[in-house]
Amino acid sequence: MRLSRPVLLTAIAGLFAAPATADRPRRALAGDAQATYVRARAADDLGQLNVAAADFAATAQDNPGNTTLALRAFRQAVVAGDMPLASKVAHGLDASGSLPPDGTLLLSDAVIARDWKRGAALADRVEREKLFGFLVPVLRGWIAYGARSGDPLAPILAVAPGSLAATYAAEHRGLLLIATGNESAGMAALDALPHPDTARASRLAIASAATLDKRHRHDEALAMLVGDAPAVHAARATLARHGKLPGAIDSPATGIGELFVRVAADINKGQSAPLALSFARLGALLAPDDSETWLVTANLLALAGADEAALAALGHVAADDPFAGSMRDMRLSLLVRSGRTDQALAEGRAASRAPDATMSDWARLGDLLTNAKQPAEAAQAYDRALALSGGDKAQAEVAWPLLLQEASALLDSGDWPGAKAKATRALALAPQQPALLNFLGYSEIEHGGDVAAATQLIAEASKLAPDDPSITDSLGWSWYQRGDLGRAIPLLERAAHGAPAEADINEHLGDAYWKAQRRLDARYAWRAALVVADGAQAARLRAKIDNGPTATP
Repeated sequence: MRLSRPVLLTAIAGLFAAPATADRPRRALAGDAQATYVRARAADDLGQLNVAAADFAATAQDNPGNTTLALRAFRQAVVAGDMPLASKVAHGLDASGSLPPDGTLLLSDAVIARDWKRGAALADRVEREKLFGFLVPVLRGWIAYGARSGDPLAPILAVAPGSLAATYAAEHRGLLLIATGNESAGMAALDALPHPDTARASRLAIASAATLDKRHRHDEALAMLVGDAPAVHAARATLARHGKLPGAIDSPATGIGELFVRVAADINKGQSAPLALSFARLGALLAPDDSETWLVTANLLALAGADEAALAALGHVAADDPFAGSMRDMRLSLLVRSGRTDQALAEGRAASRAPDATMSDWARLGDLLTNAKQPAEAAQAYDRALALSGGDKAQAEVAWPLLLQEASALLDSGDWPGAKAKATRALALAPQQPALLNFLGYSEIEHGGDVAAATQLIAEASKLAPDDPSITDSLGWSWYQRGDLGRAIPLLERAAHGAPAEADINEHLGDAYWKAQRRLDARYAWRAALVVADGAQAARLRAKIDNGPTATP
């Protein structure tokens, strides 16, 4: 039985998991070199990736023959995105026979230099090293296309069906067909691909449309842009005004860059960020005008906690790129996470004031205002987003999430009747959405509504999403309010087991234990809630732990 693609890539990623002492030199360093090394470690911890890369490289240069240091310098340069430095260190490692297999791929600078003889030798070497052999058919296809030597599709068509290589070859067959002028066959090949990932489908459609439009095949380009994904919608708008659509895959560099960034995203699903980041950086080196390479790179850097480097990577995505919305989402999230909430809010407001502001710009502003605890203004932003999406004529799958967000903001601002009206309207559009059923049911209970009717709403939500701890908590809490502890406590316990760090759930469980005369269990649950609670909830929990509930709910 063949291993699945995720299993194989996870296994590959595991080979690059460094031991705990891998970043320490095995030989004693001279005084100056040791100081530089310590400075490099400190810079890395502080997120100063370029400083760390330069200092690790300097330390390695001062200690020739120390492979451990050289490898650390190579990895650090790749993480920092200093590809000239990474290439320099890689060539040194290669000369000593110590270059790791992913370092071999850095030698793909031959593709940038259009040195097809050296590029073909690179593909042969990757095949000999075996680890990344699944990349070879696509590498050879694009190199043949660049060299105008042989049939670029021959290596692709020779791939065994069902293999790991076939996953990537299928996409690049369509891209190469378009690149070689067989647009109709290429479009059909891409259309036939299964795409569980909508973002991936959007990327391939936009790249193909960009390639077709560069060849003045405007109608065929538009035909590739089907669906309502925000990026596809933005791409259609660009072509409609006869603007230049970026992201074409029509050269060996852009084709191989696309391959590398796809591998980066796949490897990251196996949670091996360092190796994934190596591939993403290689993709950006080969295709620096491709926004996808920078978005994937930024995401990987953000996952590693390198927020400043992630923001710098996002700076390479143009404001009019079809994926600019994704860039803004990530940028604003990073600004908030790094404590620059005011800057994020200012940028969000500026985007919403632009003449061409979109539904996404206003929804994004609503999220920022919610985070800044300005719920009344957040509700107005969501309402504006809904109006831009068509108002009463908006598609249900677009309208109901905006209505739910608006309802939640209105609730936080103290307007329960307004919140109920919005949520009820959303439920009419999407009656099988558990989040809506749960919101309405739980809010009814909290605002003195019909508890029995609310329980029915929450029970329906639980049938649709039985493993959602927040819905399980709501159902347990509804039975608690109805005085049925026999039903309430098992549900609340299950919810707490599913979300042990959720303060509200643990507080509810503590209240139920207390009412059931299980005082020690109650205080244990309240202490668990207190670990993550803050503000008024933390004060309330401390009072409960000391004195029990001051009033019977």
